[in-house]
Amino acid sequence: MSTEKTLAIVIRMADFSESSRVVTMFTREFGKIAAVAKGAKRMKGPFDAGLDLLSVCNIVFIRKSSASLDLLTEAKLQQRFKPKTGHLGSLYAGYYVAELLDGLSEEYDAHPLLFDEALSALGRFAGESPLDLSILRFELLVLREIGQLPNFEDCLVCGKSVAGSGHYGFKVSQGGLICPTCLGDQPNRHRVSPETAAALRALAAEGDEWTSRLVMPAQSRDMRNVVTAAICHALGRQPKMGRYLGLW
Repeated sequence: MSTEKTLAIVIRMADFSESSRVVTMFTREFGKIAAVAKGAKRMKGPFDAGLDLLSVCNIVFIRKSSASLDLLTEAKLQQRFKPKTGHLGSLYAGYYVAELLDGLSEEYDAHPLLFDEALSALGRFAGESPLDLSILRFELLVLREIGQLPNFEDCLVCGKSVAGSGHYGFKVSQGGLICPTCLGDQPNRHRVSPETAAALRALAAEGDEWTSRLVMPAQSRDMRNVVTAAICHALGRQPKMGRYLGLW
């Protein structure tokens, strides 16, 4: 066993006993961890009421060497998630971040960039950034970090770069786009223009250049359809928060 310290986002909590909880957290240095927080349900427990869903804490935990749960010994609150007042979409978007971090990450598989992006996303949801683009940005970053980001660069069949006119087909099972020539008469549920593909590439790239990108309503709808399909494919199901956010 070893004692570890790290910054963590609380992404799930479940009762463990009359006074304790199992807390699942996404940490910067260790990825997802699940730990027993003894006394967490007491009014005057040892964690200073810091263990709320989406709260950010500096934690200390004892990492068990076996398959048993880790033991959380300290959690000092750094900040709480504060969605916009009266804006349910902001609250649901925060819950969606927790659902994706829990469902698409493995225990002790660290992704520091994803951790930082999750913090940024929660900040954007609480601010004035466009909610739809902010959610798309986080989804694409999750897919990129777990190695399941679709290929928006070139045709999966002939390899030609996505450019010119016309609409490309999107095959979620194959993970990318197929040009009109290679698609032929194949049925295609999702249509993606070269402009939409460029917007998806920009949203998935590192840096903040995407924040100044103008996305037309038609592009936004096509992007949403493609990314929703990719997220459902990665999860193996529809995300629970999707219907509250109108993702389909």
